[in-house]
Amino acid sequence: MDYLKAFVVGGAICVVGQVLIDKTKLTSARILVLFVTLGVVLTAVGLYGPLVEFAGAGATVPLTGFGYALCIGAFSGVQEKGLLGAMVGGVTAAAGGIAAALVFGYLNALIFMARTKK
Repeated sequence: MDYLKAFVVGGAICVVGQVLIDKTKLTSARILVLFVTLGVVLTAVGLYGPLVEFAGAGATVPLTGFGYALCIGAFSGVQEKGLLGAMVGGVTAAAGGIAAALVFGYLNALIFMARTKK
């Protein structure tokens, strides 16, 4: 049942992204920023945490989950180190995702030819 919940929630998040790509003139980069920011805002107001508890990886793997990780890290950083922890905590919590994005983005750039959106 956990797999089904993760699939449905993660798929729904991805459907929203695909609709934004197909029906708007937003670029992929702007949609990325929108999703990460939405993850942070929903976490800050207490709505994304219950979704993560319900769907697990279905809510933490998409881009909104990256915003969730940044926000949770910033919250814990503030509790441990004060105001400076807000900056350090978010980056520390998301370090694995950041490293993976850099490595796989670089590999993708080496293998495939980039095109602009028309």
